[in-house]
Parts: sequence; structure tokens; C-alpha cells
Amino acid sequence: MGAVSGWIGSALARYLSAEVHQHGSAPPTRARQLLATLRPGDVLLVEGHSRFSTAIKYLTQSTWSHAALYVGTEALAGTQAPPGHCFVEADVSDGVRSVGAELFEAYHTRICRPIGLTPQDTRHLVAYAVARLGHRYDLRNVWDLARYLLPTPPVPQRWRRRMLSLGSGDPTRAICSTLIAQAFQSIHYPVLPRVDVQADETPDCPDCVQEILRLRHHSLFAPRDFDVSPYFQIVKPTLHLGFDFHALRWSEAAHATPQREAHALASPSHLTA
Repeated sequence: MGAVSGWIGSALARYLSAEVHQHGSAPPTRARQLLATLRPGDVLLVEGHSRFSTAIKYLTQSTWSHAALYVGTEALAGTQAPPGHCFVEADVSDGVRSVGAELFEAYHTRICRPIGLTPQDTRHLVAYAVARLGHRYDLRNVWDLARYLLPTPPVPQRWRRRMLSLGSGDPTRAICSTLIAQAFQSIHYPVLPRVDVQADETPDCPDCVQEILRLRHHSLFAPRDFDVSPYFQIVKPTLHLGFDFHALRWSEAAHATPQREAHALASPSHLTA
């Protein structure tokens, strides 16, 4: 029975991971621009185009459906990663794996940079993710995947976050945001922690309060959490590499009608810039 469930789960995972045509919300960034901007420890958010991605974006009410951790090529030198691989990500079909920047070249992405990491913090963060290469999700839990056959499942909003959690919570069965959240929690870096406010017992300041941070369970994190977190800086390659709007070349043609403009934005060709 376990073998049959595993076969069904693998087939279902491949189906959900398959690319489907979707209109991107913004132009993609070239791989060379990403590599010129990224630092080890950066989180790359991705607007995916798979069936799985559609469900995640709906459940989180966000543009982002996937996250990958940039670790650099040196961190993967002692592994079996192919030359040029510089990211660690968790894929529902292939498990925790290394990939190169060219994998994300066709997608709208966003770089989220943790602030204040020491070199030792970064090494620990990167090593945590690299050590988990090869971990796989248990695809015998077919129900976890079958939930995503409905891209917009009819569930109350308060339950949507729980639907992102796959499997038993075993850290060897991680999905993308779970793996990265665990890596940051391993160095006690906040993503979106719970904040409890308590009265300060200091006699000199009886009206003062203090904030106590508590870790959220790693299985409840979503890619959007790195975007909305107050502890991550948004880094845009276009601006980071030196943007001068005076150097832009504009068409001298007459303005298009609103109807033609809308059609152009809906066409995949506008994402090739």
C-alpha cells in the first residue's frame, strides 16, 4: 500500500509542479543581474507559474509562491552540486536541492536581505541549509498534495495558512519557506515572530513595557512572510546596480489606446525586457 501511495503521490507532485501559462505581474530579472546583487543569506522570492504556485498565492493572498536561499557557489563546493549552482531550495517533487540562478530567469523575483548578520551568522545559516540537501518530502501523504488540485480551495481565511503545512512537520520533509524559516530560526534571526508585551519590572520605570519574541512553528511560514517582515530589506537589482532614468530610451510613437495597452500587458512578450 505504501508503494502505491508513493507512486500516486509522485505523479500528483509532478502534475502540480508542471508549468501552466500565467501572466506575470512584472518583468523578470536576468540571472547576471541577480548574481551581481545577491549576497549569501539573501532570500529570493519567486512568482511561480505552476498549479501548486497558484494555490499558494491564493492561500497567502500574495504574489510570491516560492522561496530560495542564496548560499553562493563556495558553500556548495564540497557537495555534489553542479558547477554554477548557488541556491538551496525545497521542491515538492525533488526535495531539498541546489539550483543555479538561471532557473529563476523567467520569473518575477524579489530579493529579501536580512540585516545585521555577522560573518559567523551567515556561515551558520548557509551551512544549515546546505546540510539538508537531499532531504525529501514523503509523497505517500497523498492528501497533502490532493488539496492543491483546487487552485482556490473554498476554506475560511483563518484556515488557509494551515493548509500550507505539508506532512507531519518532520524537518526532513520541508517545503521551501519551511526550510528557510528553520535556517533563520537556527541563528535566532526573526522573520515574523510572535510578540508578547509584558510590563517591565524595573523600579525606575514602572510604566515601561518590554517586548518578548516567540518563535512561530516553522511549518506555518509562507514565502510572503519574508517580504512583509520588518527585519528584511528589499533589494532591487535595477537600483542596486546603478539606475539612471536619464539614460532610458523612450518610443516616439503615439500613445496606444487603453485597450491596446491592456492587451500588451497581458501578453507574455512584455516580460522579455
